[in-house]
Formats: sequence, C-alpha cells, structure tokens
Amino acid sequence: MSAASPPERPKITLKLATSLDGRIATKSGESKWITGEAARMQVHRLRAEHAAVIVGSETVLADDPELTARTDPPAQSQPLRIVADSRGRTPPAAKLFSTLETGPVAVATLETTDLDQRGWPSSRGVQFWMLPADPENGSISLLELMHSATRAGVASIMIEGGGTLAASFVRAGLVDRIEWFRAPILLGGDGRPCLGGLGLAKLVDAPTYVRTSVREVGPDLWESYERTEKA
Repeated sequence: MSAASPPERPKITLKLATSLDGRIATKSGESKWITGEAARMQVHRLRAEHAAVIVGSETVLADDPELTARTDPPAQSQPLRIVADSRGRTPPAAKLFSTLETGPVAVATLETTDLDQRGWPSSRGVQFWMLPADPENGSISLLELMHSATRAGVASIMIEGGGTLAASFVRAGLVDRIEWFRAPILLGGDGRPCLGGLGLAKLVDAPTYVRTSVREVGPDLWESYERTEKA
C-alpha cells in the first residue's frame, strides 16, 4: 500500500486596502478609513469565504481589530482569527479575545513564549500554536505555521496586515492570490507601505502575478491577481 500524500497547505490570499501609491496609513499611522464603505463590505464577504484570517501583532496593537465577518445576511460561520505574534505582545484586553463568542482565535507564537506571563485567556475558544523560530530572522516559522493551520483543518487563509507579515509570506512564495482595494487618494512616500522589504536585487527575482479582474466598488477599485509560475 502506498503512503498517503501529505495534505496540501492552505491557499493564501493577501488582502490590501491602500491609497493609489500603495500606502496603508499616513505618516502618523492614521488608516481609518482609506477605502470606502462599499470596499469594506467586500472585505467582510472575503473574510466569510476564507477558513481563517491572519494579522501580525503590530496590526493588533495599532488597530485592535475584531476580524469578524460582518455580512448581510450574516455569515454561516466565522473564520478562525490568527495572530502571528513572535514576541507575545497581543494585549489580553484585545477585541479578538473579548469576542470569542463570535468566533475562535489562534495565537501563533514562539515555542519559548511563557504563556503564563502573557495573561492570555485560557478559554476553549483560544488555540496556542507554539512554533519554532525561523533561523533566518527569529520570527515564527511560516512553514510550521502552515503545518499548524493544516492540522487545524484550515484550507484557506487571508492575510489582513501588516506590511511586515505580508512581505514574509511573499518572500516565502506562499501568496497565491491578491485582492487589492485601491482608494483614489495619495499619501506620499512618508506614508506606511502596504508591503515590507523583499530584499530583491534583480527584477527577474520579483514574484509575478496576473490580473484576473478589475471592478469598481463605490469610489474605489478592486483588483484581483493570481500568482504565475515562472518558466
């Protein structure tokens, strides 16, 4: 009997909501709201279509999001809300923890993190994924995060922020799709970029995507992209 094939990793969507020049916040960090109400409603529908959504701890500290899918009619189920938190900085009072009756939360942190010192809730609605560090940067290993998501039955994940986390997924070649909401405003070079550094020295090394659709949503544009494989 042949060995069973290993389960596929979750499909990864990167959601971006930016200015025309690819900024997610002003110099001071103000970001609510760059895109309009119609675009934000589409984001809620995208959340409902994914098994999980993920943000970094910087996004939790800056925005304190709930990350629930608030749709009309209500979503049949809520995505698992994942926080990538290598340094254990998610506040115990974060809205993610105060809305556990709405949907579950997973905290992906380093295996060396002392959970008792963090004060995080021990409710059955919270999972703790204790992961090894990536030897290159000391953050949680994305490969092991994918393994944990697969074991949890997560087939699809949408990245919702921030730029550092998004860049780490792009560098690892894990972003299969991009859903980009672009508002008709300019924030300039001192605004906060939607994507952190990729360390590219040559254009030939840049990840490439093909645009599959462009739609108007209120005053904004919604562009969809699929990753292409280089020859």
